[in-house]
Amino acid sequence: MRKRIISNAQLLASFAVVILVAIFLTSCTSDTSKPAETQPEPKKTELLTGRSAFQKMFIAARGWARDAQPYLLESVPTSDANGHDGKSAEWRSNFASASQRAVKSYLWSGSIAPDAPSTGISPGTEDSYNPSNASTQVFDIAFLKVDSDQAFTVAQKHGGDKILEKAADTPVIYACDWNRNTNRLVWHVIYGSNRETAKLTISIDASTGEFIRVEK
Repeated sequence: MRKRIISNAQLLASFAVVILVAIFLTSCTSDTSKPAETQPEPKKTELLTGRSAFQKMFIAARGWARDAQPYLLESVPTSDANGHDGKSAEWRSNFASASQRAVKSYLWSGSIAPDAPSTGISPGTEDSYNPSNASTQVFDIAFLKVDSDQAFTVAQKHGGDKILEKAADTPVIYACDWNRNTNRLVWHVIYGSNRETAKLTISIDASTGEFIRVEK
């Protein structure tokens, strides 16, 4: 029986094939185990209703003074939010403290507009507090039961819808404060960039959601 003779050339060719197969399998394994690269999501403007933003600022205010009470909650117009759904990219709340004999404002921002402040909570400067001043009349947060989006819905039914039908780009801003004459907390839904030049302002009871009156 003749022995099969394998030449050196055949051995080298077989060895080369084995090496190539090993390299191919290794590369396949490393490719499948490597996690897919994901692109970071671009930042987006965050919008909140008044009550949601207020809760964040209230916590910060209580860190400043344990007896801090709010006297004003208002939205701040920005280029990346129009307020049509009761939400804003910026909210400001002013607080008073009898123990500190001072007032202090806090700003919540979710805006990424070029001129916007840093996102999150930013404290303002302190000022003196006069409890008898009507513009700093504090209120109990338990009265704030109706949110800004609910106030917007009510305001739309009392003339707001007609304003936006005529001029869809009209911004809507919100202010919430205590009315000393009627002893109730009021949402002011303002169709315009400020109260002075507003096309329409509607008062809504911030505890019940009841329509109060057309201010302007």
